[in-house]
Parts: sequence; C-alpha cells; structure tokens
Amino acid sequence: MAATETRQGIGVSPGTAYGPVVQVAPPVRPPADEPAVDDQDTALTDVRAAFESVAVSLEERAATVEDTAQQILKATALIARDKGLVKAAAKQLAAGRGRATAIANAVEEYAAQFEALGGYFAERVVDLRDVGARAVAAVLGVPAPGVPHFTVPSVIVAEDLAPAETATLNRALVVGIITQAGGRTSHTAILAAQMGIPAVVQLSGATSIEAGTPVALDGDSGEVTIEPDPELVAAQRARAQRRKEALAALSGPGVTRDGAHIALLANIGGVEDAVAAGALDLEGVGLFRTEFVYLSAAKAPTVEEQTEIYRQVFAPFGERRVVVRTLDAGADKPLAFADLGPEENPALGRRGLRLSAERPELLDAQLEALAVAARETGADVRVMAPMVATAEEAAWFARRVRENGLPKAGVMIEVPGAALRANDVLGEVDFGSLGTNDLAQYTMAADRMQGALSDLLDPWQPAVLDVVAVACEGAARADRPIGVCGESAGDPLLALVLAGLGVSSLSMAPSKVPVVRLALSLHSLAECQELAFVAREARTAIEALEFVRERANSTLTDLL
Repeated sequence: MAATETRQGIGVSPGTAYGPVVQVAPPVRPPADEPAVDDQDTALTDVRAAFESVAVSLEERAATVEDTAQQILKATALIARDKGLVKAAAKQLAAGRGRATAIANAVEEYAAQFEALGGYFAERVVDLRDVGARAVAAVLGVPAPGVPHFTVPSVIVAEDLAPAETATLNRALVVGIITQAGGRTSHTAILAAQMGIPAVVQLSGATSIEAGTPVALDGDSGEVTIEPDPELVAAQRARAQRRKEALAALSGPGVTRDGAHIALLANIGGVEDAVAAGALDLEGVGLFRTEFVYLSAAKAPTVEEQTEIYRQVFAPFGERRVVVRTLDAGADKPLAFADLGPEENPALGRRGLRLSAERPELLDAQLEALAVAARETGADVRVMAPMVATAEEAAWFARRVRENGLPKAGVMIEVPGAALRANDVLGEVDFGSLGTNDLAQYTMAADRMQGALSDLLDPWQPAVLDVVAVACEGAARADRPIGVCGESAGDPLLALVLAGLGVSSLSMAPSKVPVVRLALSLHSLAECQELAFVAREARTAIEALEFVRERANSTLTDLL
C-alpha cells in the first residue's frame, strides 16, 4: 500500500468526498506520421462534417441538462460551427497536412489568438480545445475523449474539464472532482458548485495519480489526501455528518448572532436555475446573468422572446427580490449581432455598459422586456449594469432604467475606479453590487482565467479587501446598500469579513448558502468587524485567511 500523501489545491465547491480515482481520457491526438490528403475538397468536406458532428453532439447534450450548463453547451456548439476554424483547417490541408493534423493545427492557431486576447476569449480556450479534440476523434473514426464508463462512486480527475464534460456528469456516481488546471471562476468551478459536487482545482500532479487510487478531497480547504488512512476518512465523514446536521437546524434570512440582517441570495443563469433556486430557503436572487439569453442566439432576441424568459425566471420567487444584471458582453464576449470590431485588449475594452452605450437599442429592448415581465409577475425586480466606471455612466444607466418603468437601478462595482469613488457612483443609483471576481482581476492586474495567477486572484488578498472596504465606505456615505455577488460571497469565513466591511447582501451558488447562514449566526456584527480588521492587517492572502480562521467561532471552523 502506498504511503499517505496530502497535497494542497484550491477548493472551489464545498463538501468532502472519498472514492477511487477515475482519470479522464486525454485529448485525441493526430497520428504523428499522418500523410497529406490526396483530394483536398473531399478532405475539407470530411473536416466540415467532423466539426458539425461535434456541434450536434453538444446540442444533444444541452437538451438533457439544466439551464446554466445548457447555455454553456450551446455556446460551445457555436465554436464548433465557427467558419473561421474550417477556413484555417483548409489552409492546413493545402499546406500538405492530413485531416486530423489540419484540425489540430487550426485549433491551436485559434487558441493562441484567444490566449493573447485574454478575458472571455482566454476562458473559452478549454472549450475550443475540447471541440478540436472531438473533431479529431470524429475524423479519425475513434471514440471522443472524456470521462470513461464506470459503475462505482468515484472521484473524477483531469488536467481540466470542458463544460461538455462537467455539465453532463452523473451526480449519483461522481462524488468529487479534481483538476490539475482551472481556477476559482472556471466553468468547472461554477458548474461543480451549482451541481453540489465537491471540487478542488489547481492540484499539482493530479493527472499522475493512478486510476483506482483512493483519495479524499475537501472542497472547502482544497486539501486532497492520496491513500488516506481509514481514521482520516472516518473523521471526514463524521465532520460531514455534523455539518449536515448543523446546517439543517438553521433556516430563514441571513442574520448575525446579534440580529444584523445580511440577505442570502442566489446566482442564477436562466429558467432552470431559477426554478431550482426558487424552491430553496433563499431571500431571492442577487445575480441573474442575462448574457446566457444572448450568447447562444444567432440574432438579437426580440422583446417578446426576452419577456417570456424573464417571466419564467421571476415567477418562482414571488415577491422576493431578483437582481438582474443587464447584458455583460462586448469585445470580450463576442455577439454576432453586436460586433464592435477587434480590440487589442478586450478585457479593458467596450464590454458591459460600454457596449450598451454603443448599441443602446439592445439595452432598451432588454429593459422593456424586464419591465413587462416584472409587471406581469409582481416580482421585486432590480436592474444593475456591469462594468460601470464613473458617476456619469451610472447616471446615464439609471435614467434609461427609470424611463422604462423599472423602479430600482444599480451598478456593479468591479472597476477599482468605481470602488474608489463609490460615494459619487452610487449616489446616482439605488444600490451597488461588488463583483469580486473582476474586481480582484483589475486590482491585481491578473487575468482571472490564468490558473497560474490564482494566488494573485485570491479574494483574501489584503489589497482586494482594501478596495472592497473603500467601496463599502463610499456606499455608507451615499446611504446606499451594497452587496457582493462574486465567488467570494460563498466562502463562509470571507462572508464574515465582507459583513464586517459593510455589505448588506451576499449572492452565491445556492449550494453554498447554508454554511454561510451558519457562519453569520455564530458571530455578532462587531465580531465580523473585528475579523475584517485583522484580515486587512495581514501582509498576505494566506495570513489573512489564517488570522480569520484562528479568531472565528470554533463551532464553524470545526465543520470546515
């Protein structure tokens, strides 16, 4: 029996798991000695058919999964139908490459461009390479890469998981997920949290763990133990049971021990997400990502089409709040019907509200549809704009919201400039919401999709906490509520710090709400403020977490 070994990754989906490793099959590679084709026209037809078969397969999978996963799969299918990929492959065929090699080279050309552009493009590189590997398999007539067949509850291990794999995992058999790559905001992390599967990313040497090896993982701490002792597994299971019982004993709004209210809300991406979250013990929605309505559309959805979707999203929440983020797209989230042309740095380009300023008819159509759906359902709809940087932008957006009959306008605070002048920016609207994923990216000058920069993107970075604190102070001066809808809201220890900094709501994957509710109930607001102070006094992100963990209520930390 091999010796027990513990490795440290990044926990991205809460909970613990134990089981044998199932290694995901690596991508299919072209034969090293693949000859040139004899008939380029026939070969190009085969390549085109291979990409189309991948698109059809993804769409078939999309029809069987829930909404966020469905929209991600549909968006990936659009990549498979990108005419540019076929054209790039045609050039490779003309240069004397075989079918599979032509596909692989074309995909790598695109991947290099996506990585250079950063932002949303870099985020799609995993999807792009997955499409390419499936197309290579199709043209070679071999099985597509991915999760192999297995029959016992297991832990899935991979270099990275494409959305096509994560979205269709069998929850009855997949007890945990480990990836060697990925990050806190990768598709794997978001989908795993939404599906309630414990997950750890950025685990060094994950793909070298032999299939069948028993592992124990902790999706909170990020620890993975290879060949764990029976005592460790028993202790982990006992802790999981204690945690389950503690979480089940609490219900209702988020409240600190001394009665301060911190609203607990859900992040959702569409109708199925809304139906599932609406049935849970939540206070509403803190982030409805409406870009999923657009990303899989070939043309701008009509007011009527949007109204029907929004009506279905709002209905499950009754009179509970639903905070809607308007279209967060642009040069870094390209839409065929809203192409503003190439930009050298899309993450800093015309995205979010900046796209709405260039194409106001898209925003007006969305606001009109939201207003109609709000009236018909009676929902408490609040609309906020992404990527707001100045008070002038906030005022422009608020005016358009109110002109369309919607009573509450807000802004995302994800640009450091907006955080620094939150008093002015929030003075123009009714509320603010901190998007800590992008706020960390822009504060630390680190691309959020670069797994190698995860340390810089850690929301425990004292500099990021300082920026959050400044934004909260500005909100207080403007007498406006401010919440958090980034991934950090679902970290129970960080949630205490955020409450101490002055946020009034926390929005997260629904599976993370119960433990955050417990964390708040065990601490007074004054204690949260003290935890916020010590976190900001730390020199490093690791120190900040350690300082808070040492001072937090042991009833909570014993369960984490």
